[in-house]
Amino acid sequence: WTLNKIRRYIVQRIVLQKNNLNPNFIGSWMMEPTSVCDRLMDYFELHQGKQKKGSTGAGMNLSYKNSTDISISPNEISLPGNEVFEEYFKSLFDCHKDYIAQWPFLEGFAKNLEIGRFNLQRYQSGEHFSLLHTERSSLSTLHRLFAWMTYLNDVDVENGGSTSFSHYGVEVQPRKGLTLIWPAEWTHAHRGQVLQEGSKYIITGWMHFPK
Repeated sequence: WTLNKIRRYIVQRIVLQKNNLNPNFIGSWMMEPTSVCDRLMDYFELHQGKQKKGSTGAGMNLSYKNSTDISISPNEISLPGNEVFEEYFKSLFDCHKDYIAQWPFLEGFAKNLEIGRFNLQRYQSGEHFSLLHTERSSLSTLHRLFAWMTYLNDVDVENGGSTSFSHYGVEVQPRKGLTLIWPAEWTHAHRGQVLQEGSKYIITGWMHFPK
């Protein structure tokens, strides 16, 4: 049986006691030096043979997501020529440690997470990830605990390209080195606004429980 077949009863919404603590659980940091961002963008442009049109978990749909991606597996990080990824993940690990420090409850189960396959992405004028989506939406993504992303270049406000967390009214404009970590849950549904001009580069992926 499924939930929609269960007999329906009348329910009434109630409001629990309100307080002034309303965190959005979106951690943010600036990576320094930002030279690692330049090297990641150079890597993207130098490896055109690895570039593919971006897709979602449901497949390719350019009306939902229009980008160019390089997908990289963890076992590629230590390969010759990929040293920039080791440098980047050292900084990302520092962000993760600070995120745990902000929310000590996570100490018990979120200290030893793994990084799975991740993406380098480029958006050009007119491109986007405009589908409102979450990073954990099926049994195949159930192991994901956090999503992470670093903007590799600045994008002016008038040129769009922001990341919008609609449930919280949070709009994040790309800034070189700005790194975000957030829960991979429906509570943090988000979308990438259309880039009006120029290019936008990011590196993004997930932290998940060991499989």
